[in-house]
Amino acid sequence: MRLPSARITALLSVLAALSACTDRAPAPTGLGIAAARNGVPFAVGLASPAWQEMALSHAPQPPAMNPLQATHAYALVGVAQYLAVQRADLAVGSDGRTNVEAERGAVAGASAAVLTYLFPTAAQAFEDLVTAQANAGPGQPQPWFTRGEAIGREVGAGIVTRAQGDGFGVAANPAPPVGPGYWTTNAPGLPVAGGQLPGVTPWFLTSASQFRPAAPPAFGSAAFNAALAEIRDLSDHRTTEQTNIAAYWALNTGTITAAGFWLQVATDDINARGLSEREATHLYALLGATMFDAVIGCWDAKLTYWLVRPWKADPLITVTAAVGKPNHPSYPSGHSCVSESGAQVLSAFFPEDHAQLSAMVEEAGLSRMYGGIHFRFDIDAGHAVGDDVARFAIAADASGNSVLTAR
Repeated sequence: MRLPSARITALLSVLAALSACTDRAPAPTGLGIAAARNGVPFAVGLASPAWQEMALSHAPQPPAMNPLQATHAYALVGVAQYLAVQRADLAVGSDGRTNVEAERGAVAGASAAVLTYLFPTAAQAFEDLVTAQANAGPGQPQPWFTRGEAIGREVGAGIVTRAQGDGFGVAANPAPPVGPGYWTTNAPGLPVAGGQLPGVTPWFLTSASQFRPAAPPAFGSAAFNAALAEIRDLSDHRTTEQTNIAAYWALNTGTITAAGFWLQVATDDINARGLSEREATHLYALLGATMFDAVIGCWDAKLTYWLVRPWKADPLITVTAAVGKPNHPSYPSGHSCVSESGAQVLSAFFPEDHAQLSAMVEEAGLSRMYGGIHFRFDIDAGHAVGDDVARFAIAADASGNSVLTAR
């Protein structure tokens, strides 16, 4: 859907008027949560959680995004939101309602631009939400919401341009080595899922191989055979509880996916703890971008080692229906890379939740073993990759000179 030409003209004029405003330094929000609303005397609520929900609700709709596509999309939305809020803060130069309205408008404009690119058939629903948020407070529509919206749409357009050139849409089907212990496709001619990922532009990583783990145990070695026997035993004696855990964490195509799960955890914390718009969008951006970088690092290892899946190494191993048979190599576990990286970012914002988040990551990893699709060393390596990527991303963000810093 196109905006009316009059509205485009108005938004562009606003951007021109604000282009020279640099009253605030472009520093990222610190990880210490202030839980402040800038003293705003009206209950208007944050804009960003509703837009995150828009992304989560559209990703499973036909044609549903697979987990890799969804993780890529969520990062685009979160980064656009946070950069737009920083740009709005630079333009406002004051606190109170003016600041809040500008940030809300920036979030709405950036989110609508990116989500329309991702889900073009739902463009009207996104514009309707922009309108609803613009009219949420007294004296609507607020002029500073409109100004913030213009900033947000410009930032969103920049993120769309980045997405169009980041290599994620490139078709790639690298050939695996041939021989015992190597992965083979689930069906003749079916390409390996995520074949393009090692060549995709990351948000923080200096290269896809930056945190590549050491090779898994050699096929046929004592360590490999012991790990294979463990999955065979789980398969032979799978309990109802284990089957249910595997199903709970499956998060396949048609769901919000694993990355979406951790974004929902973030939203729950944001709402429960009264974060400001800037704090909330910072969390969404760092969380989404870190999880996607963890995916890039994970697939670099997958397509380096090309390890066979348990059910192909031992055809008597069964896979639970809810989990299915992913069409990419076993080592390391992508689910564990995403979950560990996401939980580490959440722990940086909410250190009091670290133990609970770690327990969730542990169960998510075990679920892949219960489902019959991963070895224990796959899970361990996924945790290591996710942890390394998260620590690097958090440090880069804290430097105030990263991809999440508005310029």
